[in-house]
Amino acid sequence: MRYILFFLFFNSFSQNNVCFQIEENPNQDIYALQLFTKYINVLDCIEIYAESTISDEKVLHTAAITAELLDNNEDGVIDDINVETILSNKKTIMPIFSFEGSNAEDVLFSNFDILEENYNYCAGAVLYNDEISPENPGIWSYDASVEEILHTINACAHIEIYPDVFGLNPNSSQMTDAMDIARGGQFLNIPSYYPEEAWYHYDDWTCDYQCMAMEYLYWSIVANMGLLDNNMVCNGISDEWELCTQEDFQNIDVNMFAILLNPDFKIPQMAPDGNYCVEQSSIFNDFKDNKHVIKSFDILGRPVNSNQKGLVLELFYDGKIKLKIRK
Repeated sequence: MRYILFFLFFNSFSQNNVCFQIEENPNQDIYALQLFTKYINVLDCIEIYAESTISDEKVLHTAAITAELLDNNEDGVIDDINVETILSNKKTIMPIFSFEGSNAEDVLFSNFDILEENYNYCAGAVLYNDEISPENPGIWSYDASVEEILHTINACAHIEIYPDVFGLNPNSSQMTDAMDIARGGQFLNIPSYYPEEAWYHYDDWTCDYQCMAMEYLYWSIVANMGLLDNNMVCNGISDEWELCTQEDFQNIDVNMFAILLNPDFKIPQMAPDGNYCVEQSSIFNDFKDNKHVIKSFDILGRPVNSNQKGLVLELFYDGKIKLKIRK
């Protein structure tokens, strides 16, 4: 287990406190990634790539949500070392597109097989500009960041690390057994009608059994987090999912609730709020004898990234501020 130091970044347009800086795309020489301009490496696990039209606020929000789902107790350490290892080894990415069908999306996915074969990349989901709302973290119909980032972590990590628990095929895992109960039976295809006792009854005919299992995992995690405990949300999702409160989920979907609470799998329990700034006391002790820059500003006092050129003020761990000319 290791602690990871990140620069502090305070977004002037948001109340959220996010411990990441947006950088230039370091992989613009890779054809599939060339149209992304903004980049954040989140805890050495998931790399966020965003088009230039995505606001810094939304990119930072995505990074914060990602970090909170990986480090749910926010102690600076990834909760599950197995998840950390596989996400890092796979070069897992979360692309953010301006809109569905953008040039960046076309280029990425028409060439993604090359990324998989040559660089071992994994992309479990994507986000679009209009799906991100920093003011409503994880709230259904407003902000899809929690859903898509969970899909990414689940698809690129959990189903491979714990196939007997989170496998997606029929009769393959504890989760699919639980889902068959939640759907009122094992349906390899969408039934004309779900049984009355079902509380998970997604009817999108384009979503096969494996897709149903992935969506079931998402609904279960956010129900357990309390993210669905809202009348507006509950009414909006009723055609797909009925267990809106953590209490209902615990009492009705007992098998899946037991899986999510099993400490062996370290599934996130707390809903992200879009703030990720690990306490300095828990991270910086390892660096107290070194002169590390913890924040950089321009001459007007505005935070800048590590690539900023010209006259820059650098704040060091020991409290000293130095003026530097970056070339």
